[in-house]
Amino acid sequence: MQGRAMSRSSEDKSRLAKQLTTVVRRALVRAGLAGYGPPADRPYLLVAVSGGPDSTALLCALSEILGHRAVHAAHFNHQLRGAESDGDEAFVRELCRRFQVPLTVERRNIAQLLQIRGGNLEAIARRERYTWLAELATRLQIRWVATGHTANDQAETVLFRLLRGSGLRGLRGIAACRPLTEQVHLLRPLLAVPRLAVDAYLEAHGLRARLDSSNLDTRRLRNRIRWQLLPLLEREYNPKVVLHLASIAEHAQEHYAWLEREAMRLLHQIELPRLQAQVVLDAEKLRQAEPFLLRQALRILWERERWPTGDMTARHWQRLAQFLRSSEETGESRSPRLTAQLVLPGGVQVQRRLHTWRLFRQTTGQSSS
Repeated sequence: MQGRAMSRSSEDKSRLAKQLTTVVRRALVRAGLAGYGPPADRPYLLVAVSGGPDSTALLCALSEILGHRAVHAAHFNHQLRGAESDGDEAFVRELCRRFQVPLTVERRNIAQLLQIRGGNLEAIARRERYTWLAELATRLQIRWVATGHTANDQAETVLFRLLRGSGLRGLRGIAACRPLTEQVHLLRPLLAVPRLAVDAYLEAHGLRARLDSSNLDTRRLRNRIRWQLLPLLEREYNPKVVLHLASIAEHAQEHYAWLEREAMRLLHQIELPRLQAQVVLDAEKLRQAEPFLLRQALRILWERERWPTGDMTARHWQRLAQFLRSSEETGESRSPRLTAQLVLPGGVQVQRRLHTWRLFRQTTGQSSS
């Protein structure tokens, strides 16, 4: 019985390892990066390699599927963990030598940047990393950047956002593909692969990987989700919870894409010719708009105008939509110049002028007339 169980376990690991290769190949084919033409004579896919299990498995799989000449590796050393960070870099250098893959390394003192700029450490590190990856890809004339996010990362993201009170936008989780710039796109070939398959793949190929000690710090909510909540859900409620949560994110992405299209259509309907820096909206059409769709159209407008959204909470968007749909006039509203006004985070102002709403961001020396 014991030998049979061990054999079954070995078969399961082999199946999981093959699953990773299959999923990665499908992702590459969908992106038009595999299955067509002769082998590459120069790199056309940039792979972000931290040295952790996911990116190590991804580099191996991509080298196996596309050939080592098609791949260029990139390692970003955040210099946050001293000798451990340097050990990660050395590991990636050796790994790339083993696979005969060219490597570019960038070292930046993220802690120092945090002192200068302030803000959130993880956000700064992420922004610096992705900006550099996009710049490197452009310099190398590569249009695709691959990262090693897995189905577990997706599940953790969905749970993290649920616990923080996210709506449909947040439930989209991590996108399988998105633009970094007009010329460079980000691809996540492992997003449908559970972490168990990554471990099985590494074992099957005799590979080891580095472990980031900061990921073990359970004072951080995301790490508690990874090491405590998700294992509990898998053990006590549903062993397939990771894949189910990843599926929820996929469905949310589909619904959100539809919502974006409809909201864009609404924005075109309610928007009038602008007055210099002011966005002008039709008050009557706004009053008739569906609130849920209007909130999304306003988000699109904010992003297009590059107005600050960091401090705009769900309550702000809801209040703004209600304000714009209101047809009631205040005592001051009898004035032909100004009938109502709302000031939002980031200095964005909303003013009623006769049958229109005007939106603009007030800056020093700017007149609202």
